[in-house]
Amino acid sequence: MSKSTKISFENRDQYVSLGLNIAYYRKMQGMNQLQLAEKANVSRSHLSAIEAPNMITNVSLEVLFNIAKALDVTPAQLLELRK
Repeated sequence: MSKSTKISFENRDQYVSLGLNIAYYRKMQGMNQLQLAEKANVSRSHLSAIEAPNMITNVSLEVLFNIAKALDVTPAQLLELRK
């Protein structure tokens, strides 16, 4: 990872929450990862990495917006921290 894409420890929880929220909304709509990946125009392996709580993966705004649109939710809903 280059310096510009390094994720700080302080932001780790937000990335985990984002991935869990994506998985939650995906499952609520009865989609598997491949279906969502195709609808959001991302690879299934990238989506899998984003959803995995043990893997912290950078997400571009483009990918975030595409996933939100595919799930019919706002990007803000995906970024909400759940306790």
